[in-house]
Amino acid sequence: MFFLIILTFLVIQRLIELYIASQNERWMLQKGAIVYGQKHYPYMIILHVSFFLILIVEVVLSGQEPTRFWPILLGTFFLLQLARYWVIFTLGKYWNTKIIVLPGADLIEKGPFQYMKHPNYMIVTLELLVVPLMFQAYITAILFFFLNQWMLLIRIREENQALQQNLAGDK
Repeated sequence: MFFLIILTFLVIQRLIELYIASQNERWMLQKGAIVYGQKHYPYMIILHVSFFLILIVEVVLSGQEPTRFWPILLGTFFLLQLARYWVIFTLGKYWNTKIIVLPGADLIEKGPFQYMKHPNYMIVTLELLVVPLMFQAYITAILFFFLNQWMLLIRIREENQALQQNLAGDK
């Protein structure tokens, strides 16, 4: 039941985020924004959908109970969610699951961005570890940690190039 609650929370959260992202994308494109990284984006979707599917399979097939450390991992999970919302609220209409850049806009350097350049990627990386570890899904944790790192190598490179080419101020 605990697994189902966490899984349902994550799926609903992701669907809401996709809705917000689509609204933000529409607004940004109306303002003249440019979409980058369209080649890797479908693979990123496959990666994240596969995470949920593999997690479900591993947890259900293994029949594992949550780890005895689940309270610590659950607390970490909720802190990660707060950090995720901090990123989303800080970026506002500029937040998206895609790489969309409005030429001439200022680089956002407040909120979590004053501490690191890509905080959401750190949050996602930690979440891809914490959730499976909470349910002793070690294969999922290891597999998707490395798959996500591979995806981030591609994505961060493209995002940095897009930002450098299009944003105002110091580049």
